[in-house]
Amino acid sequence: MDYRFAKNIENLKPSAIREILKAPSDADTISFAAGNPAPESFPVADMSRISAQIYRDCAAAALQYSITEGYPPLRADVAERNRRLFGIGASGDGWQDETLIVSGGTQGIELACRVLCNPGDEVICEDPTFIGALNAFRSAGAVPVGVPLTPNGIDTDALARVLATHPRARMLYIIPTFQNPTGISWDSKTRTRVYELARQYGVMILEDNPYGELRFAGEDLPTIKSADTAGIVIYCSSFSKILSAGMRIGYVIAPNPVTAKMTVQKQVEDVHTNLFFQMLCHRYLHECDMDAHIRDIRQIYRHKCTLMLDALDAAMPDGITYTRPQGGLFIWCTLPKGTDSNAFLHLCEKRKVRVVPGAAFNCDPEASSDSFRLNYSTPSDAQITEGIQRLADAARELLGS
Repeated sequence: MDYRFAKNIENLKPSAIREILKAPSDADTISFAAGNPAPESFPVADMSRISAQIYRDCAAAALQYSITEGYPPLRADVAERNRRLFGIGASGDGWQDETLIVSGGTQGIELACRVLCNPGDEVICEDPTFIGALNAFRSAGAVPVGVPLTPNGIDTDALARVLATHPRARMLYIIPTFQNPTGISWDSKTRTRVYELARQYGVMILEDNPYGELRFAGEDLPTIKSADTAGIVIYCSSFSKILSAGMRIGYVIAPNPVTAKMTVQKQVEDVHTNLFFQMLCHRYLHECDMDAHIRDIRQIYRHKCTLMLDALDAAMPDGITYTRPQGGLFIWCTLPKGTDSNAFLHLCEKRKVRVVPGAAFNCDPEASSDSFRLNYSTPSDAQITEGIQRLADAARELLGS
């Protein structure tokens, strides 16, 4: 049979991260490739107790179909929590922010693209950026256009040039806080300037903030959405990094004309997000201390990140640089310019340590990269210490030092 696929899908490559996770490994393999939360961060006892309550008190409702917009009590919780923590929730002429529950933050990203972009339209992104978003845009027929990052965030001069020369740009996708994959957080000046440029050129902003509550150093910075007086920011986040990734409970807060169209598209895709876990999230927010739980998670990640950075400082040869994040899950390492990154990855694999190659996060799928991403949330302390030593040994062999 000659299978003929849609053009949007024909050349779509699988997530490099998911492929790495599927690759055969043994007990001695150490992976820094996942973007998973720390297993010890899951509130298993509380979730078990609440699950039993739901099955006892309202099993029929939890197992039934529901409305696409999401479980109304959880929608109210999400709106109030984001208003309290991030100052999100506004209205203007012909719009007001509304909350839509989605099946993980990635669905929110995909829905935004589906309702705003026609095939061939462009989505401007930080370069590098989240591979799940890139594939969501490509599958919708949109074209990612990359803008380089600086230590302070997206290069606003380069962004202005791109906006001025790309009339088909419909959306700007950004992760201003603990960016994936680099761990960089934008400064206030960059956030303000990007909002100004988006208003000037009439481009919607999709602000992705899955790591915003995971700051363990430095000072909080306001979300771009909190300053949105024009109704041009779609805000996307989830419970994946603060409660459970496997539940696939995310949300979008956006002007109601946008959420109305996203709701119709979501009906086509999955009718509604898992109702049982929506109910579980709602009860957890009311019966448990979510703020205290997040403080505990921050302590876990502060420890793990410090351990990994200390190991990198002690073991890595000169010439290799890396970011020093103040939150989130990732460290971005860069080899000396011109280094054969594929050879480095081969040496890492030989030593049974896995990272994600930087090219996986490029807006241009054919572009190369001298960088790679490390995750510190998933591995144990012992794995971090041993794994970084293996990486350093691979780097020394590659560089001849």
